[in-house]
Amino acid sequence: MAKRILIADDAAFMRMMLKDILTKGGYEIAGEAEDGNVALARYKELKPDLVTMDITMPNCDGIQSLKQIKAADPGANVVMCSAMGQQAMVIEAIQSGAKDFIVKPFQADRVLEAIKKILGE
Repeated sequence: MAKRILIADDAAFMRMMLKDILTKGGYEIAGEAEDGNVALARYKELKPDLVTMDITMPNCDGIQSLKQIKAADPGANVVMCSAMGQQAMVIEAIQSGAKDFIVKPFQADRVLEAIKKILGE
């Protein structure tokens, strides 16, 4: 059975790119979220195997949402997505419980490699 992934990013284009990479990699898209609040609600509702979380989002950023998801489910698998030059935020995300991070623009092999490693495939 395909592993289910929730994609959280405020940019529809980025969600579409990730969806394309992940479905071609054999994953099922459990759902999408356009900000951290929606990501938390969808996580609780859909119980995906993994979440890809953009750091910079309106209303509730990825790091706040990551902390809330980890509080609700300490075993949650969350991969942060960030543009170059956000090292401090990436470090904070890892310290807050993110399993890995992927740099934008996305490279399909790097995205799939990170996800396979986290899901133990």
